[in-house]
Amino acid sequence: MTQAPTPTADSVRRLVRTLLPDAPRDGYAPAGVPEVRPVTTGGEHSTWWVGTRHVLRLAPDRDASARLRRELRLRDLARPHLPVAVPASAAHGEWAPGLAYTLDTRITGGTADELDVSALGEDDLAGLLAGLRAVPVRQAGTLGVPRTAPRSLEALRRMAVHAAEALGAADEFEPARMAQLAAPAAAQLAAQSHAAVLVHHDLKGEHLVLSPDGRVRGVLDWTDAVVGDPAEDIAGLALAVGSPAAVRAATLAGYGARPCLRGLWLARCDTLIRLADRLAGRDESPLPLLRVQLRHSWEAILLERVTEFREDGEQDGEQDYEREGDGDGRDDKQDGGGDPAGGGGGRP
Repeated sequence: MTQAPTPTADSVRRLVRTLLPDAPRDGYAPAGVPEVRPVTTGGEHSTWWVGTRHVLRLAPDRDASARLRRELRLRDLARPHLPVAVPASAAHGEWAPGLAYTLDTRITGGTADELDVSALGEDDLAGLLAGLRAVPVRQAGTLGVPRTAPRSLEALRRMAVHAAEALGAADEFEPARMAQLAAPAAAQLAAQSHAAVLVHHDLKGEHLVLSPDGRVRGVLDWTDAVVGDPAEDIAGLALAVGSPAAVRAATLAGYGARPCLRGLWLARCDTLIRLADRLAGRDESPLPLLRVQLRHSWEAILLERVTEFREDGEQDGEQDYEREGDGDGRDDKQDGGGDPAGGGGGRP
């Protein structure tokens, strides 16, 4: 297999010059030569700022190219359903044989890693979750968006218990707090098979663009989107903006207690496992970020006090939620009153 070329500032500049021959001088070097600089966080892509108005993403291999092309189609499908901006492609094609690129218009603002989401920003997140739920999943499937099965919370819980013990030995976490999620509770929070929706699947802080007043302006990087468990996006928001804000947004979006609590515990288990892996040398993620995500996910929420579930696994209002393809069902909204179960708050 021929090795893919490595993008350089010169090669990126030559590509952009052909894509933006009449670009305004704002953010460009003299004589109209594009000013390009690499983005430090680009995920699986080589990502470059282009002037002040665009960002260039270069797929490094054919698999990533297929996901990038699918993302372009998916963004067009999702955009009419969302109250926040989705990047628009000013140009796309191949930057090397078989390797895709997109030159996107830049959504300006800070990230949720840098700024705090406001109350109005939580409304924006609620609109995001509701909009994802409204996207017709059959149409997403025709674009090649994969369908994924829900993760086993019980299997994840068992892994997190071991991770919590390791973190306790390192004075990073109090292992007794995992007792809040016993095996029967994990079974009650199993995903509902009929509840598949379009899931962004990577709602971490760097992909949420915020304005200085805490409103959500846009959502970036749809490459990992799937049709699957909506609790995964609630979990992502818990890591990005904290559990209370994530649960409030999900409740405003029409989700009931089950997906909210499931998302919360997915986030909590994931953060324990990732931080333990990092301390053991099995993960290269920045320690400060992992610790912030752990703190965010273990913030106390009022919904945890008592949640009644029927033995058949349904709550009032959930039976009709998300009939596949129409995307307009709703759960009962849950009152978040009461005290959190088994502690929470303070240091994880």
